Amino acid sequence: MDRWTEIELFVHVAELGSLSRAAEATGLSNAAASRRLAALEARLGAQLVQRNTRRLALTETGEQYHARCRAILADLREADSAVNASAAEPMGTLRVSASLSFAVQHIAPLLRAYTERYPQVTVHVEAANRYLDLIDNNIDVAIRTREYENDSGITIRGLAETRRILAASPGYLDRRGAPRTVDELAGHDLLIYTYANNPDELSFRRGEERRALKVKGLLESNDGQVLRAAALDGLGILVQPKYILYDDIVAGRLVPVLDDWDLPRLRINIAFQSRRHMSAKVRTFIDFLVRHFERMEYERKWTC
Repeated sequence: MDRWTEIELFVHVAELGSLSRAAEATGLSNAAASRRLAALEARLGAQLVQRNTRRLALTETGEQYHARCRAILADLREADSAVNASAAEPMGTLRVSASLSFAVQHIAPLLRAYTERYPQVTVHVEAANRYLDLIDNNIDVAIRTREYENDSGITIRGLAETRRILAASPGYLDRRGAPRTVDELAGHDLLIYTYANNPDELSFRRGEERRALKVKGLLESNDGQVLRAAALDGLGILVQPKYILYDDIVAGRLVPVLDDWDLPRLRINIAFQSRRHMSAKVRTFIDFLVRHFERMEYERKWTC
């Protein structure tokens, strides 16, 4: 029996005034309870309870020990209740990590609706174009575009698939013309995302055809929003996931280039620590995000 249970037994003895009733409350036999109480006194080196055949009473030391133990057990119950409440009711700070583009375009617009529904949750968004370690950085939910996690304690839930496309502004295409073949693309000004897998080469697929093109960017950046702004200003042709460019394409601000060719697609995943004992704030945010993506049909829009 651990020390906490010994303390709980002693508090029951003090408050019920009976060893047998305290034994029943802690699920022990009378003999076992008597042994445990004696062991507690031996460990402390002090008599806590005066016993005779007719009654049981606390010693002065026992009275002092009881007051301290009762306060400790009350704190423990309060701590347990707080944990149980947070598991059932979303509360506390939710730390979310995502790239700057995803955070700006697909997390920030959801936060008002989420926090109105769950007002006891404070959301902290860590915008980073590199993958932060969830445990080291105390991240609850991370949006990733990789298929697996090195840590087996991290769970992945799929959110959506997206194409990567080439696009340029109408002004750039009017000035330079649109490339009609992969080879012609080599003569254009390219805007390259340096955190892409193998950013110096574009791998194209069209049916059974495969083409690879070595590229060098007129502009290179580790942030998609920098490249997007440059493309909108007519600087060149950028290569970015469609989830970043979709609204610009629909509005006509950017025009897809070589759209009959497919670049390797990205799978957008939600990464979070093990499903066991998932807090309510994590569970509700993930469900909220997934339902929004399904309702907006983003995967259909981003893969067509």
